[in-house]
Amino acid sequence: MKEVFARLASDFFSTIVFLVLYLATGDVVLATCVAIAGSIAQLIYARVKGRPLSFMTYASLALVIVLGSATLLTNDPRFVLAKPAIGHFAIGAIMLKRGWMLRYLPPIVTETIPEYVTLAGYSWAALMFALGCGTIAVALTGDMKLWTFYVTVVLVGAKLAAFAIQYVVFRIVITNRIRAAARA
Repeated sequence: MKEVFARLASDFFSTIVFLVLYLATGDVVLATCVAIAGSIAQLIYARVKGRPLSFMTYASLALVIVLGSATLLTNDPRFVLAKPAIGHFAIGAIMLKRGWMLRYLPPIVTETIPEYVTLAGYSWAALMFALGCGTIAVALTGDMKLWTFYVTVVLVGAKLAAFAIQYVVFRIVITNRIRAAARA
């Protein structure tokens, strides 16, 4: 679990830096410049340490630079605030691949209820698209407190709730199927 949080902190490093600086200083230019510099420094640090860099690392850096530049040119933080939406859209698109979730589940699930797994995979994709649209809608308001709440509470809470619902539904359906098979 510690590794998951470390990865999330790494993935959202530039956004966190931007948010903290912007809330502390109210200076869009300073917050954006430091976020871009931090993202570049993070990439250089990974290269120096010999860590493998994925496509997503480079894509994230490109987004920080492009959206950060748009923020600097317009003096409008909404461009940087929209960055998490792009990640959600990309993940949602990946989740549209039929059966993507099968490799992450134990055999009892994949063998007993594969059709539910496929449906859950598409449901997760829909959730990612909805959360991405919500992120853009909130970013367009320009309200930093609302955006912070949305990104830290709503995005995380929606995913945790979806996971819990999926777990309970899978458990109930598997139990019912196993009981029905035992009676037959």
